[in-house]
Amino acid sequence: MEAIERFKEICADPKAYARRWKEKTGGKVIGTLCSYAPEELILAGGALGFRIVGGSGSISKADAHLQTYSCSLVRGALDDALNRELDFLDGAIFPHTCDSIQRLSDIWRMNAKTGFHLDVVLPVKLNTTSARDYMTAVMRKARTDLETALGKTITDDNLHQAIGISNGVRSAMQRLYTIRKDRPGAIAGSDVHTIVRASMIMDRNDFLNRLTQVVDTLERQPEPESTDAKRIFLSGGVCNLPDVYGIIESAGGAVVGDDLCTGSRGLAGLVETDGDPMDAIADRYARRAICPAKHAGITSRGDDLVRLVKESRAQGVILLFLKFCDPHAFDYPYLKSMLDAEGIPSLLVELEEQIASQGQFRTRCEAFMEML
Repeated sequence: MEAIERFKEICADPKAYARRWKEKTGGKVIGTLCSYAPEELILAGGALGFRIVGGSGSISKADAHLQTYSCSLVRGALDDALNRELDFLDGAIFPHTCDSIQRLSDIWRMNAKTGFHLDVVLPVKLNTTSARDYMTAVMRKARTDLETALGKTITDDNLHQAIGISNGVRSAMQRLYTIRKDRPGAIAGSDVHTIVRASMIMDRNDFLNRLTQVVDTLERQPEPESTDAKRIFLSGGVCNLPDVYGIIESAGGAVVGDDLCTGSRGLAGLVETDGDPMDAIADRYARRAICPAKHAGITSRGDDLVRLVKESRAQGVILLFLKFCDPHAFDYPYLKSMLDAEGIPSLLVELEEQIASQGQFRTRCEAFMEML
């Protein structure tokens, strides 16, 4: 499919795409480190949001600023910045998430040459009235700070237009996820992952048009032949995800859902289109699926995981954790306990940005499929 091939081309060298976009449009490119970065505000400011998901290769310069037991997402991103791999950025936005990214923000501000620097200090607790009020205040400040950084007034009309595009992307992605859940043979897991990656890099208008073409085509296709592949749900915090999908599929599995950081977790939930746009944006970020660095109830993440696994009719869960990712590691014991209580088998795999031993990972997947 032509659109998917275009997505693959862009994801093969996202930095080159961002440079070409900047040269062609004259717009500004803003780097983000988390799905809690206010996408609608960036879009309303006429800028391109560029998700930084790790490094381009071996890590060297970052180790002078960070402990080697920091996760490879943080170390790799800083290494790229120090090596001027991100010199096309006009600024960077750091949401208040895990400790590592918060500390990276301080180091980045002092050492990276990537334009303006904004911290968006979101509330940690999200299930109270005061937290919602605080979230709204933070988003309003982010709007003002971004206007100053971009030298442009962000009007309510700009916000409504940005909300429409962002909602369109999220709605189309939900259609794609539904296809993957109901007809897992209709599209390869690696293609879905490529599309998700492209959604965080491409011009959002162009991405939405191409994604709509893909989804429309898939929905018109005949039902694929049924297979005996095991239905697998992916969960975890890996961002620069290696191509685990081909390995899972060759081991006899089919990914039918996920709640990855660079997956459905950041793409679920629409912004209300009535009323004040800033209130609506803040409300959406407060009620979206949370990550381990946020709190919305003692078992909220476990409840969501069990619900999503059941909705996708998955037979097992593979939890993909980035090595040294403490927030996800802290959550694992109770997530596994809740899955066990529901009779849902799970497999924990710790990864770096690249799989050190694909053979070992394949063997573990094959054993997990046989157990299912």
